[in-house]
Amino acid sequence: MNTAPLYDTFGRLHDNLRISVTDRCNIRCFYCMPEMDAQYMPREEILSWEEMARVVRVAAKLGVRKIRITGGEPLVRKNLSFLIREINAIEEIEDIALTTNGVLLAAQAQELYDAGLRRLNIHIDTLDRAKFLKITRRDEFDRVMAGIDAALSTGFKVKINAVAVKNLVEEDIVPLARFGRERGIEIRYIEFMPLDSQGLWDKSKVLLQDDMLKMLEQGIGPLEEIPDRDPRAPASEYRFKDGIGQVGFIASVSKPFCMNCNRIRLTSDGKLRYCLFAIEETDLKGLLRDGSSDAAIADTIRENIRQKWVGHEINTVQFVAPPRPMHSIGG
Repeated sequence: MNTAPLYDTFGRLHDNLRISVTDRCNIRCFYCMPEMDAQYMPREEILSWEEMARVVRVAAKLGVRKIRITGGEPLVRKNLSFLIREINAIEEIEDIALTTNGVLLAAQAQELYDAGLRRLNIHIDTLDRAKFLKITRRDEFDRVMAGIDAALSTGFKVKINAVAVKNLVEEDIVPLARFGRERGIEIRYIEFMPLDSQGLWDKSKVLLQDDMLKMLEQGIGPLEEIPDRDPRAPASEYRFKDGIGQVGFIASVSKPFCMNCNRIRLTSDGKLRYCLFAIEETDLKGLLRDGSSDAAIADTIRENIRQKWVGHEINTVQFVAPPRPMHSIGG
């Protein structure tokens, strides 16, 4: 097997793999899924835990060091701790994280921690119960809050992800940051991206990073950018000058970070994507199920990365939204 590092034609090194373990979800955020009649893939098309673990073992030999588990909502799939244990046992893997909406977290936090997971990103856009229902179209606010409490008491390092939609969440930006300051949680604000299944996105609905920074400084106090951060990390991070807490921004729309991207994605049905917004995909499931060697899988991963484009071009007329919605791609 060729174990050379995974560089694309623009010189970007890829050492971060995001794995969507399911396209199913137990809430219905309007920017991700339709409220009713969501279309899911047949279960037989979804990779098994063993197949996903095999992809990680191969990718680890090619220099992948970080894994993030995503969905849909990953906690709706049974026995997720099995996959965590399998990945945790791979010597080359240095970090495993999981993104969840938190609805089922209180019941699973200890099991996941015991399997070796230590980092969680929990998604919640607002601390207002009525607005939470409006965004998610499911009455699960109390369970998400219980999940956050359980994660902290179990010992996880927790970050909160919040999607920033203009004319909807302005009043939530400061309360979320205060919530994080009180609990030692970094809040990550994510600019609304064109990944919904209903074609609702347009640029006028994006609450921009610079606007959120102003809100936080006016509502709480001065911020300063954290120096010497990993240039390949998707978030720009700031800390409050009073020494209490920090926030991050994933500004894919206003400040694209494509030239620093180090991520590849595996969908739950076994497709490899070199970008969240990729139009094309590379099939790994066929190789996993037809007796192909690890070397063949490695060559396919390498070829996918070789084809990676310069960036998603959200801010140009050339941009084309991906044919899959967010819940099917994985975060």
